[in-house]
Amino acid sequence: MKRLALLLIALCCISALDSDAARKKAKHVVMIGIDGWAAEGIRQADMSELPNIKFLMDNGSWTLTKRSAMPSASAINWATMFMGIPTEMHGFDKWNSTHGTIPSTSDNGHGIPPTIYTILREQFPNAEMGIVYDWNGVGAVCDTNAVNYNYYIGTYGSNNIPVEEYTKLAVNYIKEKKPFFFTFYYGILDHVGHSKGWYSPEYMECQRTLDKGVGMIIQAIKDAGIMDDTVIIMSADHGGKGKGHGKFTLLELETPFIVYGKKIKAGYEVTAPMMQYDTAAIIADILGAKIPEDWRGKAFKQIYK
Repeated sequence: MKRLALLLIALCCISALDSDAARKKAKHVVMIGIDGWAAEGIRQADMSELPNIKFLMDNGSWTLTKRSAMPSASAINWATMFMGIPTEMHGFDKWNSTHGTIPSTSDNGHGIPPTIYTILREQFPNAEMGIVYDWNGVGAVCDTNAVNYNYYIGTYGSNNIPVEEYTKLAVNYIKEKKPFFFTFYYGILDHVGHSKGWYSPEYMECQRTLDKGVGMIIQAIKDAGIMDDTVIIMSADHGGKGKGHGKFTLLELETPFIVYGKKIKAGYEVTAPMMQYDTAAIIADILGAKIPEDWRGKAFKQIYK
C-alpha cells in the first residue's frame, strides 16, 4: 500500500513537471527594446538596408500596428510593456516617471506592480535573467530586484558610446550566461528623433545602425548554441512626430512588434489589434509562466506554428 502511495506521488510529480515543460514554447527569450522606434520608420525604410530586421520579419511574426499606452511617452510605455497593465492601473503617467502618480492596483513588494521579471523570478527561482539599458527610466519599471544582471551604462547623448561597442554588453552576457530572459534596451533612436526629427535622414540612418546591433545579438545567440531554443522579440515604447511624442496620433502611437524563433510562424503578419501590455503576456506564454489575474495582456496564440 505504501509503495502504491509513493508511486502515485511520483507520477503526480512527473505529470506536474511534464505540464510545466509543455507550457514552455522555448527555453530562452531575448527582447531587444528600441526607444522611439516608430512603425512609420519601418514603412519608410528600404528594407534591404535593414537586413537583420528584415530577416526576423520574413522568418517570424510581426505587426506595425501595436499601439502604445497613453500618454505615448517612454516611462509610461516601458512600465506598461513590463507590467502587463495600462497607465490607469500602474500609475506611471509621465515620460520620466520613477513611481506612480497614483497608487498602483497591485504591488510586488518593491513599490511597483509585478513585472514580467517579477513573475518569472517567482515561478523560476533559479533562472538566469538580465537587463542592460542606457536610460535609467527603464531600471525604475522592470523590477531590478528580480534580475541576476542589471547594468545601466548611462544615457545616450551623454556617453557617446558607439552602438557596436554598447551592443557588446549584450553579446558577452548572452554568450557567457545563456539567459532564460534578457532585455537589451537602445535609447539612441529616441535621442535622434528629439534632436533631428522622426523620419529625418539622421533618424533613418540611426535605424540602419541599430540593425547592425540586432545582427550582433542574433550572432551571439548562435554562438552561445541556443538559437534552436530561443525566441527573439523586438518591441518599442512609442513613435514620434516632428521632434516629439506623447500626443494622440498614429505616428506617435504605432510601433513595430517582431517575434522570431522556436515554434513561431514565419512571415506571418499579425492583423489582430495588439496593445503595449500584450508584450509581457506573450513573453510569459513563451516561457511557460502563469500570468497574474490583473494583467490585461493577451498571449496571441496565432503567432505559433
